[in-house]
Amino acid sequence: MSKTDWIQQEIETLQAQGLYNRIRTIESPQGAWLVVDGRRVLNFCSNNYLGLANHPDIVNAAKKSAEALGIGPAAVRSIAGTMTLHVELEKRLAQFKGVEAAITFQSGFTANLAAIPALVGKEDVIFSDKLNHASIIDGCRLSGAKIIAYEHNDVKSLEEQIKANLNQYRRALIVTDGVFSMDGDIAPLPDISEIAKKYDILLMVDDAHGEGVLGKGGRGIVDHFGLHGQVDVEVGTMSKAFGVVGGIVAGKSVIIEWLRQRGRPFLFSSAVTVPDAAACLAAIDLLEDSTQLVDKLWSNAKYFKAEMKRLGFNTGVSETPITPIMLGEAKLAQEFSRELFDEGVFAMAIGYPTVAQGRARIRVMISAAHLQDDLNKGLEAFGKVGRKLGVIQ
Repeated sequence: MSKTDWIQQEIETLQAQGLYNRIRTIESPQGAWLVVDGRRVLNFCSNNYLGLANHPDIVNAAKKSAEALGIGPAAVRSIAGTMTLHVELEKRLAQFKGVEAAITFQSGFTANLAAIPALVGKEDVIFSDKLNHASIIDGCRLSGAKIIAYEHNDVKSLEEQIKANLNQYRRALIVTDGVFSMDGDIAPLPDISEIAKKYDILLMVDDAHGEGVLGKGGRGIVDHFGLHGQVDVEVGTMSKAFGVVGGIVAGKSVIIEWLRQRGRPFLFSSAVTVPDAAACLAAIDLLEDSTQLVDKLWSNAKYFKAEMKRLGFNTGVSETPITPIMLGEAKLAQEFSRELFDEGVFAMAIGYPTVAQGRARIRVMISAAHLQDDLNKGLEAFGKVGRKLGVIQ
């Protein structure tokens, strides 16, 4: 028996359970429509909330920066990789978010891997929402701190866990997603902030799906709730609404300075490329100039969700443009996704371990790039497939 036979067996088990992830290939720029596996389809998959991933201003900014400064910084930020664009981007992000300072990373995932282990260690405790993103979970594990999960979006559960455990540890951190990426619900951040203040605990929110979506002109969940100065650490990404790639940690200047000294992805992985930094700056320009794209995103989302509910679909507890179509079993979700693709709609099935067993779904990501006609085509396809598979009447 080969030493890798167990891997093949595990893959076959995933296939049998309907949990094997068949990755499709995109052959066009991101937008409302894509060419996927050789076919033009309506895009309901991408995190391209504002349609910026192929915006001409962002593309041109990337091109011009590459011509002026090249592509790769060719070093980590702390040695020879910090370029003028990185400094400018961090300054502009801090202004945009209304915080003292900001630091950028290669992705939102690495931002969490940098921030959490730098703030807590083996003598400390983390109070973490049960449905937090994998990057938060991995960052917590890397820290070595005791991880205590509280019930999802349940402030009473959070306080109970704090009362029962806080005095056993040196320091503590409360960490939650702002918008939960699979369900589209929003953390009760004002109440969590009050708990953090009451017990004098650092508060961190991952705003990956809130930036460009919540708050004035997409400034995020802290702005949405008017909590400026009350959240110690905001983690985010520039790979979703910004349409580019990269991560951000924003907040108190002393925390940001500490991450420059101890954030391992900052110290040990090459800096974000020049075109990416320039493209992110162009995205900030667009968001600061107008709220039009954010307004269009929410208009599209409200229309689509209302029509899906009218058709009889269960869209869960979503409060944001993330629209989960709850189906239950993974095999049904995968079959639904294949049928949608045959109807010209690209919307992937999501099952375990991304979501809990029995909670499989199609997650629709609405964008400002979608026209009314696009949404109607999608609704027609969902209705047809839903009736065919017995999900709706």
